[in-house]
Amino acid sequence: MILDLEKFLREAKPAWRDMESILRRLEDDPVASLGLDEAQRFHRLYERAQSDLARLSTFAFDPETRRYLEALVGRAYALIHDGRETPHRFAPLRWFFETFPRVFRRRWRAFAVALGAAALGAVFGAGVLLADETQRSVLMPFPHLHAHPSERVAAEEQGPSHAPRQGKAQFSSFLMTHNARVAVFCMALGITWGFGSLVILFYNGVIIGAVAADYVAAGETRFLLGWLLPHGAIEIPAFLIAGQAGLVLAHTLIGRGDRRPLGQRLRDEANDLATLIGGVAILLAWAAIVEAFLSQYHEPVIPYALKIFFGLFQLSLLALFLAGGKKRNARSSGVPHALSHEQRIAD
Repeated sequence: MILDLEKFLREAKPAWRDMESILRRLEDDPVASLGLDEAQRFHRLYERAQSDLARLSTFAFDPETRRYLEALVGRAYALIHDGRETPHRFAPLRWFFETFPRVFRRRWRAFAVALGAAALGAVFGAGVLLADETQRSVLMPFPHLHAHPSERVAAEEQGPSHAPRQGKAQFSSFLMTHNARVAVFCMALGITWGFGSLVILFYNGVIIGAVAADYVAAGETRFLLGWLLPHGAIEIPAFLIAGQAGLVLAHTLIGRGDRRPLGQRLRDEANDLATLIGGVAILLAWAAIVEAFLSQYHEPVIPYALKIFFGLFQLSLLALFLAGGKKRNARSSGVPHALSHEQRIAD
């Protein structure tokens, strides 16, 4: 039998992507289930993938495609024949420590774009501020940043921050709700095909870059790090993840190369979006507590070195958590997951 391999792959890949989407949803959410119609569709996709693998096994073709299809069929087999009892309750710790970092890693390209937009904004903000200090009030929307950095540092180190302030809990609550609202807004702007999310990321990058350049140029680097690192080590990555979620939403809406209807794409990606923004909310809640109860205290109350160490320690833990959180294997017997290959083939 002569097989037109290029035509065959072109026609088969949409079905493989559909099957991969369902698999991801079931693997990421222990309590997810399929309706009768969707279960029958998944079974048909599984049988077709098996058949495709059998047909391709007699031909010499791209080994990455073979590994991808073998892994896909293996994962589906393991899922269909998994005899373990499905949990009936939401497990928040498992969701946060396993599902959240796994979804983050799978969507790392969107995070890289979000990081790039914020970094570009930071470079722009720093460049404008260093070129013209009179633009300080334009670049920084917060009035307490409009004074010269040395003046603010002197006031903070000699002011009421030496004594415990009242209303820390209220301030922390305000920060939680405000930051969560901005993060959700950043994700929701993904409906503008990602343009709005990128603008928010760029704008916040401008502010951060301008503030950093202002304080470093004034010789107040220690104060800057001691002030921003304790909460910023968590808060800034959380905003980037919110932007990541917005870009995932944008990619879903655009649907380039994806033949699924828009409604189906949105349903398939809903779990990932909810996981990302849910993780962001938890990170921002912690950052707000740190900002209210630690970041606002300066020397001589709390040494800057201690605050900087705490911030770097948090950042290291967060990086390890997101990059190397507990990973689940491919739910198969000896079949490699080969996620990078799967993503490349699916594109």
